[in-house]
Amino acid sequence: MRKKRDFYLSSNLKYLRKRKGRTQDEIAFSLGMKRSTISGYENAVAEPGMEALAAFSNYYKIAIDTLITINLSALSESQLFQLENGSDVYIRGSQLRVLATTINQENNENIELVPLKAKAGYKNGFADPEFIKELPVFQLPFLSREKKYRTFQLNGDSMLPIPDAAWVTGEYLQDWNRLISGHAYIVLTLDDGIVFKIIENRVQEEQKLTLYSLNPVYEPYDVGIRDIKEIWKFVHYISAELPDPALPESHLLSMVVNLKRDVDRLKQQHK
Repeated sequence: MRKKRDFYLSSNLKYLRKRKGRTQDEIAFSLGMKRSTISGYENAVAEPGMEALAAFSNYYKIAIDTLITINLSALSESQLFQLENGSDVYIRGSQLRVLATTINQENNENIELVPLKAKAGYKNGFADPEFIKELPVFQLPFLSREKKYRTFQLNGDSMLPIPDAAWVTGEYLQDWNRLISGHAYIVLTLDDGIVFKIIENRVQEEQKLTLYSLNPVYEPYDVGIRDIKEIWKFVHYISAELPDPALPESHLLSMVVNLKRDVDRLKQQHK
């Protein structure tokens, strides 16, 4: 038997009104409706038509699909902040991605740690609140409370000079149209799991990303948007190892000159 789809319009209208600190009279005045009409919608004794739905969508800056099908009270503060600031991906024709997350006793979102031993499980449990609850957590007070962060442990040498086993923190990215080519992101796919790469954004043209490693030994490859489950924008990394130092340009030129001089000397010796 097919499960009946849940709808949340009435509870969402009440939740959003209270979140804004408005009375039913104030909402009715703003939208040109009667207070009793607003009450009827919030208590599910009446259903708004398309004109009223459009008015609520415009007033709260949230897409109609989201108002109807997503339980807004179950979203984290960072997700609500993104919705209220124009990042409702339903408006762009995509499906809203609801992130499983955890909070501390002060109701602030944790930064969950995904160590190497949990990476395989994360590939299948990323959307499972019970799995996410089992991850270690911590806080970084200098990061924004209005954004969601998660830290992943890397393995391998594809992103050298960032060392193997470094911890990379990312900011959850809900609107993939905001991906910036040439920037680093943590990407989760069901085939490859968690990868940390430089991306080329080809979403608009070809519905895919091209992923590049910092280590030139590794070839770039394409990933279709439909195969991607999460994207996190690189924020910083933590490592017990120092990366190899980057030599200044003047030093590199000096090395080249000295190398040429040595080669010329060797040629003279073997004449």
